[in-house]
Amino acid sequence: MKIAVTGKGGVGKTTLTGLLAYAFADQGFRVLAIDADPSPCLGQALGFPPALLETLEPIARMDELILERTGAQPGTVGGYFKLNPRVDDLPDRFSVEHRGLRLLELGAVEMGGAGCICPESAVLRALVTHLLLRSHEVILLDLYAGVEHLGRATADAVDAMLIVVEPTVRSLGTAAQIKKLAEDLHLARLYLVGSKVQNDADRQFILDHSPGLPVIGFLSADEGVRSADRNASAVYDVSPGLRGEAQDLARRLEQAHANR
Repeated sequence: MKIAVTGKGGVGKTTLTGLLAYAFADQGFRVLAIDADPSPCLGQALGFPPALLETLEPIARMDELILERTGAQPGTVGGYFKLNPRVDDLPDRFSVEHRGLRLLELGAVEMGGAGCICPESAVLRALVTHLLLRSHEVILLDLYAGVEHLGRATADAVDAMLIVVEPTVRSLGTAAQIKKLAEDLHLARLYLVGSKVQNDADRQFILDHSPGLPVIGFLSADEGVRSADRNASAVYDVSPGLRGEAQDLARRLEQAHANR
């Protein structure tokens, strides 16, 4: 199963990704969590030891590797370089593992925007394509508020894109924008996940203001998120309520995948 998670900054998409990673692992799946946020923090949400995270380097910052694989210096635009560099060895070489979960950081292309034609973007796109099309494990891709790491070649391989929303107008407005970007890539299986929900009124607000997308689940507002952050722990371990909600969501995603 290949699942992309996105949403407006601060809505809880990294928290959701971390919860789902452990929920799927508890079901017996091999899980690779990919942090594609320009400010990576998925490792902390997963409770990876700080010393282990210090060994993790975003692929986009590996200048020597990018030069080796593409034949061009990172930071250059134009010129000639390999558009389909070899990437099959990168997940094993540059991921770290803790409690049966693997974590890989992509990093961000610092210039040229989402449409950048540069060596860094060539490596990242090739890597995402390799993972989504050829990997036989659960892939959780923690994206920023967009779909910049995805392309038309990989859209069919994404089994679900989860757009995380708070019960606010701005958050749901961002979801509508992401929906348009995803539809341009012909991503068909889009779902909302309500986050930081305090009561039935919050749930109903999200249902009533969805930009035409089904709501596949909710995560409650929970002090355990802050507690986990302060103690460098996994939210999955700290909050029984969120753990149960994540397990339910993982089962619904598995069922939706089986019914395709």
